[in-house]
Order: sequence, then structure tokens, then C-alpha cells
Amino acid sequence: MNEEKAKKILDKIIGQIFSCQNPFTLEQSMSKFAFDISLPQKVYDSTTGEPTWAMSTSPTKFITFKNVVKRNPIDDWVLPKRPLKNLDDIIKAWSETNIMATERTRESINFAESDNVNFCENVYRSQDCGESKNLVFCDGIYKSEFVAASQRSIIMSFCMRAEDSRECSNSFNVNWSGKISDSFFIQDSYDLQDCMFCSHMVSKRYCIANMQFEKEEYLRLRKQVIEWILTS
Repeated sequence: MNEEKAKKILDKIIGQIFSCQNPFTLEQSMSKFAFDISLPQKVYDSTTGEPTWAMSTSPTKFITFKNVVKRNPIDDWVLPKRPLKNLDDIIKAWSETNIMATERTRESINFAESDNVNFCENVYRSQDCGESKNLVFCDGIYKSEFVAASQRSIIMSFCMRAEDSRECSNSFNVNWSGKISDSFFIQDSYDLQDCMFCSHMVSKRYCIANMQFEKEEYLRLRKQVIEWILTS
């Protein structure tokens, strides 16, 4: 995984949701769509000096997960026994191994600038994700594919700016909602299709700002909304 591959994933997501070409670079996309999402931060491996990526930057020392594993055959991270006379001695000894592991993964492939990624494929600059494919700028995404700039959501497909939601597809800016498809700016709703700027609604289609529209009216206004999202 690298920036070029991440950009291709993002291009595919934006193309699917908005039916148009992605006008943004990878960096522009992160600034515009992922500005409030917790993402891994760049730190440095205290044992090698190499750059790495961590969910938390509170610790003072870091080590890549691959370097943790690399040391196991050498000494299994067991230090030679020495006298510990007091608490200061204990803390000093602890500091020798108390190093935060970074870029932690389990059974994942093609990932970069990510941490705590499990059973995933094609992940870029994301954290705390599992059983997913093709994620960019995500935090807490599970059982999903082709998701960008989203957090704390599950069973998503081709979504951006999803938050605390589930079972959504082809949608942008969905919050605390479920079973949403082909919709923009949805909050606290369930089972909506082709809706925009709706809240607290259930089982509706072609609604805008909680008002019912005909399909032709809806599609006309949808084009204006897409232009606004991608140019504002």
C-alpha cells in the first residue's frame, strides 16, 4: 500500500458515491473530509530511529511491531535478573522494555501508515479497523469495504464521512443511522434511500430536509448538492 494506491481507492469511492471524478489530491481529501477523525500520527522507533505510525502519541518511546517480533528469538524480551532495591529501581528497569508498539497488525496485507489493523486488506492511514478492505483515513471501521474518512461504523460499502452507523452504502455524511443508501447528510434515521439533509426519519425515499419530493425534483437538486460538496 502506498499513496498512489490509496488515491485510486479514494477515487473509486468518490466516483461511486457522486458519479463524478475525484477533484482532490490525497492530502486535500484528508484535510477536507477527515479533519475531525483520529488517525495514526507519525512518531519514531526509539530503537532504530525509523519513522512509524501510532494510534497514541502519549508514550515517550515507540517501536514498530515488526521490530518487537524481530527481538523475540534473541532474548524473548527477558532481561538478565539484577537486584531491585526499591521502587526507583523497578521503574528504571521497566523503562527498558516499556516501549509502545506501533503499526500493530494481525493477518492483514497491503497497509501503510496504520495501527491496530486486524484481518484487513488495502488500508491507508487508518486505525482500529477489522475484517475490512480498501479503507482510507478511517478510525474504528469493521466488516466494510471502500470506506473513507469515517469512524466507529460497521458493515459499510462505498461511504464517506460515516459516523456511528451501520449497513450503509453509496452515501456521504451519515451519522447515527442504519440501512442508508444513495444518500447525503443523514442523521438519526433508518432505512432511507435517495434522501438528503434528513433527520429522525424511517423508510423514506426522495426526501430533502424531511420533505417529500418527486424523483425528477430530487435528482435535479441532487446535482446541485454534489457540486456544492465537491467545490465548497
